[in-house]
Amino acid sequence: MRPEQLHWFKSSHSGGGNDCVEVAFTADGAAMRDSKNSTAGALSLTAAGWDALLRAAHAGELDLT
Repeated sequence: MRPEQLHWFKSSHSGGGNDCVEVAFTADGAAMRDSKNSTAGALSLTAAGWDALLRAAHAGELDLT
């Protein structure tokens, strides 16, 4: 499915601005894109990749600075 055909959403914690990551769930996993530049493409993740990303984020394993 092309990125423009997906249902994109932002976290309720994003503050409603246009400077965050948007996520869309796909049949195979998830896709992510930059809300400031939504036409630049998206990063596609398998379901296992999405789960691994969430686990790493929750465990504080990502450098978010």
